[in-house]
Amino acid sequence: MWETIELREIRVFLALADELHFGRAAERLGVTQSRVSQSLRTLEAKLGERLVHRTSRHVALTAAGERFLADVAPAHERLVAVLRGATHQATLRIGLLASITAGPRLIELISAFEERHPGCSVEVKELALSDLFGPLREGAVDVIAGRVATGETDLVTGPVLAHEARVLMVAADHPLAGRAEVTTEDIADYEVSDIRALVPESLRDAVVPERAASGRPMKRRRLKHHQWSELTTMLARGKLVHPVTASLAEQFPAGLRSVPITDLPPWTSALVWRRGDRSPWLRAFAGVAEDVLGDPD
Repeated sequence: MWETIELREIRVFLALADELHFGRAAERLGVTQSRVSQSLRTLEAKLGERLVHRTSRHVALTAAGERFLADVAPAHERLVAVLRGATHQATLRIGLLASITAGPRLIELISAFEERHPGCSVEVKELALSDLFGPLREGAVDVIAGRVATGETDLVTGPVLAHEARVLMVAADHPLAGRAEVTTEDIADYEVSDIRALVPESLRDAVVPERAASGRPMKRRRLKHHQWSELTTMLARGKLVHPVTASLAEQFPAGLRSVPITDLPPWTSALVWRRGDRSPWLRAFAGVAEDVLGDPD
């Protein structure tokens, strides 16, 4: 019955073989867990072999499943590449935050990739800070150029794009504007913008630390509209201070000042993609990043 095997059944098996978890495989594919189970049973019936051993606590490939994976994974990858090339020019979709940069050399990287791989163009999509990894998990983008995905087990952190120093944005006449450098203790004397509701929990302390080095809590003021113009206006009026990356500081109005923060770790940005994504264009983009950027350190 091998002639009746469908491509979607292969995709389900590959996702399950990578995740070894029916729930995560279903989430990755955007289907129900029962659909994953049904597709697997159908594939096994057509092949006449059991591919996956499942208990209440454990999912593992059988010996037949391991053999089938070794044979079908590269073949599926080649088929997907052929189908993409036959239908239209490929597009690699990069998710990017407008409010937090992916490092100062992203444009250079995109240009180098398109020059080396004219069969694939790059499309940049803006992401919301409140749902940074959602579009990646849903397949709306292929890769994110942004903050390292610490603690996100279903995502892979690839080549590092930049390690950026942190600076504090203040008004030109703010008491901290004339300082050569500041610490979190200095920042704790003033209000910072409260954007915790907009930031994934895993990134909140990296964007704006909860406390100064001594343990003193940061004073926070919630913005009414959470807009760029509102933030910059509040900064210019001296109502707030706000820590950002060095490259993002260049995008603020000329009337503001940036002061280096000495006790915040660098903001590390990298390419992040879904675990198990075997797209040849994604791998090619990561390879170009390694060639062009080298070691950011």
